[in-house]
Amino acid sequence: MSTELEIETHPLEPFLPSNAKLLMMGSFPPPKARWKMEFYYPNYQNDMWKIFGLVFFQDKEHFLEVANKKFKEQLIRDFLAEKGIAIFDTAYQIIRLRGNASDKFLHIAQATDLSKLLQQIPECHSIMTTGDKATDTLMLSMPAGTEKPLIGHPSTTCFIERELTLYRMPSSSRAYPLAIEKKAEAYAQLFNEIGLL
Repeated sequence: MSTELEIETHPLEPFLPSNAKLLMMGSFPPPKARWKMEFYYPNYQNDMWKIFGLVFFQDKEHFLEVANKKFKEQLIRDFLAEKGIAIFDTAYQIIRLRGNASDKFLHIAQATDLSKLLQQIPECHSIMTTGDKATDTLMLSMPAGTEKPLIGHPSTTCFIERELTLYRMPSSSRAYPLAIEKKAEAYAQLFNEIGLL
């Protein structure tokens, strides 16, 4: 019996509205068993869509079907397209060392081809990463000398002849020890800075 760990390829298409001004990048989706929709941040335990609800609608349940513990997927997609927010992950292929969603046990087999994504969203000059693993993986694609952004301290770089501002956001995972209201404050500040709020 082989104990070789399986390489997983990203299960979702990049979400790239043509008007995107911001590219939001996590590390990699959780195992399929945890999904409540065929879209990004599909785990009901993850706070991302609650953060978005708080920031834009002052209601953390805005994008949720609370009774069914599900998300309003079409509402999320329409909202992101209207705002100009693109989403993909920094890893294209991974190996789960423990079979779970923890970034700590995620081995990046292949990073995402960032230039391919950015070519499809010409107005995008801001990239935000949602967690440390995502930030570290993004940095692998950045030109030498690019400073790793810290929470509250963006960095700038030039990538494929495009000026980019990199933002590192608090993780939306429940494992990240910060109150959801505090996470929402950090996200609101970013959305404000780039003119989405």
